[in-house]
Amino acid sequence: MNKKLLYIPATVLFIGIFPLPIVYYTLLKLVVIAAAAYATYEAFQMDEQSGWMDIWVIVAVLFNPFAPFYFIKALWMIIDFATAILFIVFSRKIR
Repeated sequence: MNKKLLYIPATVLFIGIFPLPIVYYTLLKLVVIAAAAYATYEAFQMDEQSGWMDIWVIVAVLFNPFAPFYFIKALWMIIDFATAILFIVFSRKIR
């Protein structure tokens, strides 16, 4: 797969900072969990043990749409922004 695919969840997360309907956030969680699974696979393929796998597992658990976490919107805004940055940084680290 192309590492530029990781820009899709980053974009979805940046848009998720704004107040939107709940349907968008359900879609956001599905996109992020799928991208986190892909990023976990890519981190596993890397030669070095840099902790990226652990980060993506935490992201997948946090954005799990089947057993969701409920935080206030301000905290979700911070989480969305930080996770988007993580996707961008990681996309530059993989081959």
